[in-house]
Amino acid sequence: MAADAAGTVEIRGALARLRRATGLPVAFGGLVEPGRQRMRISEFSGAAGLALRGLAVTSGNGLGGKAVALARPCAVTDYSLSRQISHEYDAAVAEEGLRSVLAIPVVVRRRVRGVLYGALRTAQPLGDRTLTAAVQAARDVEQALVVGDEARDLLTAARPGNAGAGPGPDTGAGAGWEQVREAHTALRALAPRIADPALRAELLGVCGLLASRPAERPAGQPVALAPRELDVLAWVAAGATNAAAAERLGLRPETVKGYLRSAMRRLGARTRGEAVVAARRAGLLP
Repeated sequence: MAADAAGTVEIRGALARLRRATGLPVAFGGLVEPGRQRMRISEFSGAAGLALRGLAVTSGNGLGGKAVALARPCAVTDYSLSRQISHEYDAAVAEEGLRSVLAIPVVVRRRVRGVLYGALRTAQPLGDRTLTAAVQAARDVEQALVVGDEARDLLTAARPGNAGAGPGPDTGAGAGWEQVREAHTALRALAPRIADPALRAELLGVCGLLASRPAERPAGQPVALAPRELDVLAWVAAGATNAAAAERLGLRPETVKGYLRSAMRRLGARTRGEAVVAARRAGLLP
């Protein structure tokens, strides 16, 4: 899936989470167009009409353009009357009936990649709780975009003709392979949170590619782990405690312990470290 399509899926999911977390009746957003200083509003949750659909917001203009230009959250209590923003988009905002609006930039590697908006149809202050939830939704998108960028870079390096660009099976102790392991762990943690099945399948396919080390696979019956067992083991391999793995995976620590015990049993391992080594030898972890 192309980077912009994957980003659009993440924006869409973040808008739904934003509305659930804040109770805001309307949320919308979109991505900054590659190579251009403007973003296009493409995704909506709770919108009543089509006035904002496809609207191109130039950097510096309106509330969203201000968020793009400053790379920081911006909010107004009454959009049409605010003196803090320019008013190129007043007609579209008024047609949708929006008054109080916030705009949160999605910033990846110091570059604004998109904007999330949340809005009320009444003129009243948007409190700290609402702003915090909106910022968290944007951070989720940022994390997803970072992982997606890394996955595409790794896939590019793995293509024929680029064999020398990435670490091989004999470099397991090197810094290059350690980066592959970190990317694998991040991808495993991200995949269950992705609603789009095609993107989720693509990320899991990348995980399989990163974990593939045929030279180390033992002969005999292959070992199989359940997806969540592998998620937990990937974080254990990265040095995470059970509590830390639980936080990153959205699970209870007791649940993580259960998955880890099951993985150890399947791998014939007595300790966490043995389980990680066995999983790597079986080609389940990079």
